[in-house]
Amino acid sequence: MKRARGSEPLKRRMGLGGATATNIIGMVGIGPFLTIPLMVAAMNGPHILWAWLLGAVLSLADGLVYAQLGAALPGTGGPYLYLREAFRPFRLGRLMAFLFLFHILLVAPLSLAGGAVGFADYLGYYLPGMSGLPHDLAAAGVCLLVLFLLYRNIESVERLSKAMLALVLATTGWVILAGLFAGPAPPSLAPPGGFDAGFLPALGAAAVIAMYSFGGYNQVCNIAGEVRDPDRNVPRSILLSIGVVAFLYIAMTTVMLGTIPWEEAAASTTIASTFIARTAGSPEFAALSGSVITALILVVAVASVFAFALGYSRMPYAAARDGQFFRVFGRVHPTRRFPHVSLLCLIAFSIPFCFFSLGQLVNWLMQVQILLRFVWQCVAVLLIARYRPDIPQPFRMWLYPLPALVSLGLWIALFFTGPPSGALFSMAFLGLGLIAYAVFRRTGARLR
Repeated sequence: MKRARGSEPLKRRMGLGGATATNIIGMVGIGPFLTIPLMVAAMNGPHILWAWLLGAVLSLADGLVYAQLGAALPGTGGPYLYLREAFRPFRLGRLMAFLFLFHILLVAPLSLAGGAVGFADYLGYYLPGMSGLPHDLAAAGVCLLVLFLLYRNIESVERLSKAMLALVLATTGWVILAGLFAGPAPPSLAPPGGFDAGFLPALGAAAVIAMYSFGGYNQVCNIAGEVRDPDRNVPRSILLSIGVVAFLYIAMTTVMLGTIPWEEAAASTTIASTFIARTAGSPEFAALSGSVITALILVVAVASVFAFALGYSRMPYAAARDGQFFRVFGRVHPTRRFPHVSLLCLIAFSIPFCFFSLGQLVNWLMQVQILLRFVWQCVAVLLIARYRPDIPQPFRMWLYPLPALVSLGLWIALFFTGPPSGALFSMAFLGLGLIAYAVFRRTGARLR
């Protein structure tokens, strides 16, 4: 097959540290600083540790799925490769790959816009009352800034990833230590109204939001074609990042909700800044501390968008190189050696979504991904192990196939406990994808 001009292979130059850093900054980002209030509101109480624990279990089970797939097929594009190869024996590989690529055109912009909107929300700490067009333009500006930061070679990107990881850990560490020194009372694990019939639906709604914050542990799979020794570094980076981030989330929730009444937390849009200011002591020091932590959170928000844009931009590139997507997406920058056309397009698509609320973006993002991606990845790992003996399995998940089955069951449960509007939106988008594929097949043209 003739390659598109400028579509030579990417180089394996990123090590374990860079791969893990890319995952963690994608997972943490601004997520927990925004989603803790949303989770408290969803569960109508401070007992959201249940949602974090459920999210950690699902992340670990699903992370093992991606660890096995990423080690078996360590190429750029990640899930696109897994679905294509897993369903190939059933003559469905082309359909599944097409639907995945189609959904990326929505999911990637939603992910980038979510972090950018979070940035604009926290910017309101400095500019009280900022809303409407100024708020939305600030979010769009973040997307453009990330484009500038990523418009460079992978070695420079790895150095930026490690620097951003240091800021992420410093920010979350400050919040945790401030809370520990303040001596907070641990938040209650019991719902205010007891474990009644409403507990499980509320837990499911909060867990959907929690998984938005946990999302990103599989970012390394998208850039696995640029990772050294992927058989070892892809699984390790996934499991390391899940363990670190689960600890950070549970610790931050414990100290924040042990200090701020849950009713106030549920209504907050800048809970971390409020928390740091409240534990700082004197009014003068409180104002300074709140301003500094907000600045760090803004940098963390940019880091999150950076990590997602890095990973998602490699998917259309990989598909274009395989002749399954528009050939122009396979272009690589002639001197800096990164897929610049794919990156430019995804950033451009993300800007319109910066004009929606975070709550809308989170629900659309999670339920679309569950229906069109997450459940099928769990199936894919089973199909490859059973029907593709030609694909080596250098890493096998612990207690195989139990984690894949647990992950599959939990994803399905979360889909149906999410907002009905999000489920309908997801199914409509799936239908649109099937129509697009039917048109694609009828024309007899290949996307190349």
